[in-house]
Amino acid sequence: MRPALRVAPRTAVVLALASVTALATFSWPFFVPAQPESMARTTEAPLVFIVVLPVLVALVLAELSSGGVDSKALAMLGVLAAVNAALRPLGAGTAGIETVFFLLVLAGRVFGPGFGFLLGAISLFASALLTAGVGPWLPFQMLAAAWIGLGAGLLPARLRGRAEIAVLAGYGTIAAYGYGLLMNLWFWPFSVGADTQLSYVAGAPVLENLQRFAVFTAVTSTFGWDTGRAITTATAIVLIGPAVLAALRRAARRAAFDAPVAFVTGPEPGLSAPPAEKFRDAGPARSERTETPPHDGR
Repeated sequence: MRPALRVAPRTAVVLALASVTALATFSWPFFVPAQPESMARTTEAPLVFIVVLPVLVALVLAELSSGGVDSKALAMLGVLAAVNAALRPLGAGTAGIETVFFLLVLAGRVFGPGFGFLLGAISLFASALLTAGVGPWLPFQMLAAAWIGLGAGLLPARLRGRAEIAVLAGYGTIAAYGYGLLMNLWFWPFSVGADTQLSYVAGAPVLENLQRFAVFTAVTSTFGWDTGRAITTATAIVLIGPAVLAALRRAARRAAFDAPVAFVTGPEPGLSAPPAEKFRDAGPARSERTETPPHDGR
């Protein structure tokens, strides 16, 4: 079964450009020497945000122009983003427990990669406004979450039942660790002091900095926050994933996102309306009635 919202070629191009842009915002210190100042990305974050917003707008316009997103899909996007924004404060900040990614994975699975990309970015933006979590990290959170929704929509479409839940749980686990890795990468070159085995070395070979970053991630988050996020996401998918998938697919069928809109109009000017239908109980016609001759008084 294909996703409820198909990805048109134009949308695929926008998604590819958005992914390349997001990858560049995370990985550029490996290729361009960065200044290891603690507040370096505080000034860079607004620039990233300026890049993220046009990409999201372009993606919505591409989906709308190709027929992939209509008013019903936008309404569904708003509802799910609001639900995710309300769920996130229930777990964020406690031993890595994260309650937002399981719904993002399931919605991306049902509605497709374009919808998942938008839902990930908008959900993190809305939750940041709700929890006063706006900061230089927000654009990077939005990009990382958008990738999670995008990847969920690209999973094999033929899976169903227990196999589907197992694949989604495995993907949620990998996505949780990947999210933690990306969120470490956005600040690592500027936060660790110099002359340590975990420090970023400006201008060093890419493999050397990758090795240092891998050690930094393993020590600081992989066995703590990221593992808690992975366990939470996989457990939620296994326990309530089948019910949520069924509800989302039922909503997609009833909304009929791909159904063409037909407008019923009256007859064109100059054309006569169709004759009215004759009813059987109207009685005999005038020509069939017998008339009684007038009485002359004789």
